[in-house]
Amino acid sequence: MIHVSIDERVCKGCGLCVRACPKNVLALSKTKLNAKGYHPAEVAVPEACIGCASCARTCPDVAIGIVKE
Repeated sequence: MIHVSIDERVCKGCGLCVRACPKNVLALSKTKLNAKGYHPAEVAVPEACIGCASCARTCPDVAIGIVKE
């Protein structure tokens, strides 16, 4: 099992992680806003994650963590 966590407090909604994911696991939220006023990334399709960590490596704010259980 692979768990993707996103720290919404520091995510600035740049979308780099969304573009980096080869399985389209992530998306920018259309309904949430963080305290900074950005639409943070969210895990849209968790079961599709292959644990490649492309999203975490791409994130300039180090807001994404990957845990393989």
